[in-house]
Amino acid sequence: MNVIHWRDYIISDPRIMLGKPTIKGTRITVELIVDRMSYGETIDDILEAYPHLTREGILACLRYAAYTLNHELDDYDVAA
Repeated sequence: MNVIHWRDYIISDPRIMLGKPTIKGTRITVELIVDRMSYGETIDDILEAYPHLTREGILACLRYAAYTLNHELDDYDVAA
């Protein structure tokens, strides 16, 4: 299995979508991809709706979301 490095696929540019993280070369936000998947859409569903995307780009969105959550949690003392 190839490891997807989100930094190869995700950018944040203040000139694109107000700086929200997007898939490189698109105006598709990480937020949109994660939201659609949270409602049960599959990678194949998203690829059908957005044929210019790649499977790797979509997986990079998930890796970015996980990375962001992990680093936000490091900043807080989370009580069990």
